[in-house]
Amino acid sequence: MIPDKVKTVLASQGLAALEFEPGSTPTAEMAAARLGVEVARIAKSLLFKSKEGAYYMVVCPGDKRIPSSALKRVAGSKLSMTDAQETEKVTGYRPGGVCPYALTGVEILFDADLGKYDRVFPAAGTDATGVPTDLAQLVSMTGGRVVDFSEGPAD
Repeated sequence: MIPDKVKTVLASQGLAALEFEPGSTPTAEMAAARLGVEVARIAKSLLFKSKEGAYYMVVCPGDKRIPSSALKRVAGSKLSMTDAQETEKVTGYRPGGVCPYALTGVEILFDADLGKYDRVFPAAGTDATGVPTDLAQLVSMTGGRVVDFSEGPAD
């Protein structure tokens, strides 16, 4: 069931989540297969924590890995991915349904590569959902910022 806080955010933007059988979209690959789209259109949400204790959610194409050097460059500190328990505690969402909606105390960073697509599909707080939207709307509704995570020249 989609959390009420996500329903509220989506409704305020005129968006509706696509809902499927429970457990059917917990990975980018499974979500892409279920939605009938390429994996890159799945906007996967990953939570990271800095050495100083700040949280960052990186939302990127489902087929992309973000280099640790790019994360450090963008955040100004080394980041480590949170485990499932910490992710749920901080976001309120279990892995497989983590999304950038209705978060507090988390800086949201959208990979610029999501802008290559007219439609991307983040989860809606469960492992059986996808929200058809685009990068501009995601940024607008979450207060996140767009970041280029490509690796630059070595320092």
